[in-house]
Amino acid sequence: MQELKKKIKELKVEKNALILAHYYQNDDIQEIADFVGDSYYLSKMAKECSQQTIVFCGVKFMAESAKILSPGKTVLLPNIESGCTMAEMINGEDVRQLKKEHPKAKVVCYINSTAEVKAESDICCTSSNALKIINNINRDEIIFIPDKNLGEYINEKAHVKNMILWNGFCRVHEFVSPQEIMEVKNADSKVKILVHPECNREIRKLADFIGSTGEIIDFASADSGEKYMIVTEEGVLYDLKNKNPNKKFITPKSPMTCCSMKRNTLKDVYSSLLYNQHEIIIDEEIRLAAHKCLNAMHEMAR
Repeated sequence: MQELKKKIKELKVEKNALILAHYYQNDDIQEIADFVGDSYYLSKMAKECSQQTIVFCGVKFMAESAKILSPGKTVLLPNIESGCTMAEMINGEDVRQLKKEHPKAKVVCYINSTAEVKAESDICCTSSNALKIINNINRDEIIFIPDKNLGEYINEKAHVKNMILWNGFCRVHEFVSPQEIMEVKNADSKVKILVHPECNREIRKLADFIGSTGEIIDFASADSGEKYMIVTEEGVLYDLKNKNPNKKFITPKSPMTCCSMKRNTLKDVYSSLLYNQHEIIIDEEIRLAAHKCLNAMHEMAR
């Protein structure tokens, strides 16, 4: 494995490439990445970097976002099978139908959506800036897609008169057991429960803190506590443990593992670099419309 990592580093320099990894990637992928973060941060890094080749270790919608923002760069997805079930729960035609049914509504799409869906939406958001964006939209009617749990969580705070939610969800976050979390809380009152807003209301009610992946890492790092239950994809533990070696982190027994995220391997990264494998190509008309949606997020989230 060390030999393969060495080859990847050499090839990266030779090809003038940048390796980006999402927090949910395997530890060995995060270790060789130039930047690790959430999808929004990584797309920003892809846009701002001088390198012309981006190896995006994440899932397809993330690599698409990087390509939308950096059309002149080559964006590679190490494993082309790395999709996202939530993003695939809605398509462009679904959004067009929603807009026909609710012509006065603004369409806000979570960044966990395909380029086609972004192209049909008015503005994009992330789990960390969604509330700010919803509060900045002066409309009584908002269509929020595709994550019903995040939309519901945001609307508990924003109180939009009519928030139309799509029945999409993340399988990793949707099926956590509240009983298991209660057992942990009852067994040790010092354990703080940190939850991603993609979890359903039952789980969110048990949380000591609710936030995006990056916000969970920041909270645990700044907090004075010593024990935490992390209720999001377990790949985040790599960064948490590196930044907080003296703190204890536990996860639910029912594994919170995104199989799609874990599809990317070191061999895939190497092959991707060596052969320019699995380049992300987006129709220019769709890219321009999706860029408008992402750009609106950048403007409104300032």
